[in-house]
Amino acid sequence: LAVSAISGDSTVIQKIKNQAEVLSFHELKNHSLIPLFQNVKSGDSDNCEATAAAYYWAGLTPALSLSAGETFRRQREGLSPNNYLNYGYSVLRAVMARSIVGAGLLPTLGIHHANRYNAYCLADDLMEPYRPFVDKLVIEIINKYSINEDIPKEVKIELLQIPAMDVMMDKEKSPLMVATQRTAVSLVKCFEGEQRKLLYPEFP
Repeated sequence: LAVSAISGDSTVIQKIKNQAEVLSFHELKNHSLIPLFQNVKSGDSDNCEATAAAYYWAGLTPALSLSAGETFRRQREGLSPNNYLNYGYSVLRAVMARSIVGAGLLPTLGIHHANRYNAYCLADDLMEPYRPFVDKLVIEIINKYSINEDIPKEVKIELLQIPAMDVMMDKEKSPLMVATQRTAVSLVKCFEGEQRKLLYPEFP
């Protein structure tokens, strides 16, 4: 589908832009990400998303390596604070899946993610530019509470506030939950030929 390439490109671009913002917020180097999101080609043929991810997580290492001298590596089953990130992403995924269903779409039918054992492929696609908002929150939580091997109750409470986080969309501030609804509706409009790009959030 042509819409897959169009919406996919905007997804990658906004994800990298938001990653660059996270690094900037924490006074970490983001100069490697800026040319990447400015040069994403159709279908991300140069694999800018993966290249950006390598720079991004390397850049975040100082902010996330506060546990017993361990150097942070982003791995789903890795050492804390990977568990903080996983918990935050699961909250985000649930919010996005709900918005997708509310827009009349099936969360199982993804644009890029495809796995018959994954009931949330489309949610995984559309949430990508939202992930940096979770990353920024996790860093703030670490600075406030430090890092624990398990996720303390107070940390879970803060991560459960993700749907209410402020984001910018179309130069207007709104809760993240409302933004995910607008993203899902914009995909419907892409499929219907009413627009060519998905709506995604930016940092306030």
